[in-house]
Amino acid sequence: MDLVYRERGEGEPLLLIHGLFGSADNLGGLVRILETDYRTISLDLRNHGRSPHAEAMNYSAMADDVRALMDRLGLERAHIFGHSMGGKTAMQLALDHPARIDKLVIADIAPVTYGNHHTKILEGMKAVAAAAPVSRKGAQEILEHYESEMSILSFLLTNWRRSEDGIWGWRLNLDAIARNYADIAAGNSGSPYTGEVLFLRGGNSNYVLAEHRDQILNLFPNASVRTIEGTGHWLHAEKPDMVARAVTRFLGA
Repeated sequence: MDLVYRERGEGEPLLLIHGLFGSADNLGGLVRILETDYRTISLDLRNHGRSPHAEAMNYSAMADDVRALMDRLGLERAHIFGHSMGGKTAMQLALDHPARIDKLVIADIAPVTYGNHHTKILEGMKAVAAAAPVSRKGAQEILEHYESEMSILSFLLTNWRRSEDGIWGWRLNLDAIARNYADIAAGNSGSPYTGEVLFLRGGNSNYVLAEHRDQILNLFPNASVRTIEGTGHWLHAEKPDMVARAVTRFLGA
């Protein structure tokens, strides 16, 4: 699969991978800082953003998509930053193709199986699709019955767009995401990756917990964890300066 990507800056290559319901656009604040030191390549995963749609959405397939992009760009190795679902994709890439990784930064996710955190959101997005409002405001009026937090609503609604033929709809592949949700929630597996890994966790987030320590170290024995205080799950959007400093220090160490 030919993933869509955008490239900025010069230096060592650094691939940045977004989370569920996101796109490369959501990484813009972090990229604007990191591009001064790195050749940043932010991509849209399958079924997200401007990248092609596909039936399957498991982590081995998504990791292979990223590896194929590296091949297209002539990159034997690269640093990888992944947030949430993008972090699990990055971890699977390291487990499946360790020789392609320089250093790995995982933002607020662990290689474990999570519960269904998005049932109401998926119901709301399906309700929007069924009603097919002809504006983002109309979509919000439906979706806010399923999700009340404005920051999450705004994030989700970046995907409600009018296509070139004038029809409004979700830019992401909602059906494939819903159908494959168990694979998206699943943990990572494979032979341990012994390279350097930095796990960044939001201080107010419950995605990376003490109970995940053993599974993290079983798969990534060279891992370290740093907390970005005063942030939740979207730590890279809430405090991009602090996240960028942590990334730069780790990659340059």
